[in-house]
Amino acid sequence: MDLDFWWLLVIPLAFALGWAAARYDLKTLLSESANLPRSYFRGLNFLLNEQPDQAIDAFIEVVKLDPDTIELHFALGNLFRRRGETDRAIRIHQNLLGRPDLPENERDHALFELGQDFLKAGLLDRAEDALMKLEAGEYASDAQRALLTIYEIEKDWIKAIGAARRLETMGTDSLAKEIAQFHCELAQEALQRKQTAEAAEQLKLALQANAQNVRATILAGDVEQAAGHHAQAIEAWLRVEGQNPAYLPLVAEKLMKGYAALGRAADGAARLTEYVERYGSNDLLELAYPHVAELSGAEAAHGLARAQMQRAPNLAGMTRLIEAQMATAEEPRRTELDLMRTLIKQRTKNLPRYTCQNCGFRARLFYWQCPGCSGWETYAPRRVEAMAAQS
Repeated sequence: MDLDFWWLLVIPLAFALGWAAARYDLKTLLSESANLPRSYFRGLNFLLNEQPDQAIDAFIEVVKLDPDTIELHFALGNLFRRRGETDRAIRIHQNLLGRPDLPENERDHALFELGQDFLKAGLLDRAEDALMKLEAGEYASDAQRALLTIYEIEKDWIKAIGAARRLETMGTDSLAKEIAQFHCELAQEALQRKQTAEAAEQLKLALQANAQNVRATILAGDVEQAAGHHAQAIEAWLRVEGQNPAYLPLVAEKLMKGYAALGRAADGAARLTEYVERYGSNDLLELAYPHVAELSGAEAAHGLARAQMQRAPNLAGMTRLIEAQMATAEEPRRTELDLMRTLIKQRTKNLPRYTCQNCGFRARLFYWQCPGCSGWETYAPRRVEAMAAQS
C-alpha cells in the first residue's frame, strides 16, 4: 500500500516538472528568436524554397547587421567555397581571423577553413602557410591531411612522407601503403637521373614501409637492368609472382627483354607460357602470344590461345585465336579469318581498360595513383572489356 501511495505522488510531480521545463525552453526559444534579424528568417525561407542565391544575399545582410554570428560566417564561407567563389570565402575567413575577440578554437577553425579556401583556389603556397600553423588542437589532424594532399599535388615526396608520418603519430590509420609509394616516386625520379644508388636506397625504404609493395620490386629490377645486371633484374621481376601474381602482366615485357639480353629468349617465352597456363590471364596471353609464335612456332601459339579461350572466353583472346588459325589456313579461309579479325579489332579496340576500384575512372594505361580520385594502388592490374564503352 505504501508503494502505491508514493507512486500517486511521483507521477503528478514528474508531470509538473516536465511542463515547467517545456515552458522554460519555449520562452528561451522565443527570446532568442526575437533577437535574430528578420533577414535570417528570410534566408531560411529562401533555402526552403530552393533559392540559394537569394538566401546567400539574406544571410550576408544578417552578418552585416550582427557581426557576432560566427557560425553563420563559417556556413557562408563553406557555401561560397563549394560554389567555386573562393575569393568571397577567403574574405569571410580572413575577416574572422582579423577579430581580436575570436576564441582560440574558432580561430583555429577559421585558419583551417582559410587553408581549404586557398587549396580550392589553387594557391598551394598560401594554403600550406595557413595549415602549417595548426600543429596542435582540434584541427591538427585535418590540417595534416590537407598538407599531404598539397605535397602530392606538388609532387614533393619528401614532405609528403613527413606529413604521412606525422599523421600516423596522431592516431590515424596506417599510411604504410602511401609512404611506400612516395619512396617509389623518389626512386623513379632518381632512376631517371641515372642515380641508381639513390634509387636502390629509396626502394629499400619503400619495402621497409610495406614489404608487399609490388612497385618497389618492379623498380628494383629496373635499377638492375639500368646497371646492365640482366640476371639480377630477372630475379627481381620473378619475385612479383610471390607478392601478387596479378601484377605479372606489368613485368612480362621486361622479362622478355632481360632474357633476350642474356641470349635466352626461348626461356623467356617458356616462362610467359607457364604464367598464362598457371594464372589464366588474358593480359598475359596478349603479351606472350607474339613471343611464343616467334620462338616456339604458330602451333604452340595456337594451342596457348585455344586453351586460354576455353578457360576465359573474351574478345581479345578471340582475336589471337583467329590469328593463330590464320597462320596455318589456306585461301579463301585465310581471307575470311582476316575479315573476322578486322571486325573484332574494330569493335574492341577501345574496350580493354584499367579501372579504378575506388572511383571507377577508366584508362588505357596502368597508374599507381588514380588520376580521378588520387588514390594509391586502386587500379586492378588487369584490363577489363566493358561493353558499355561502345558508343
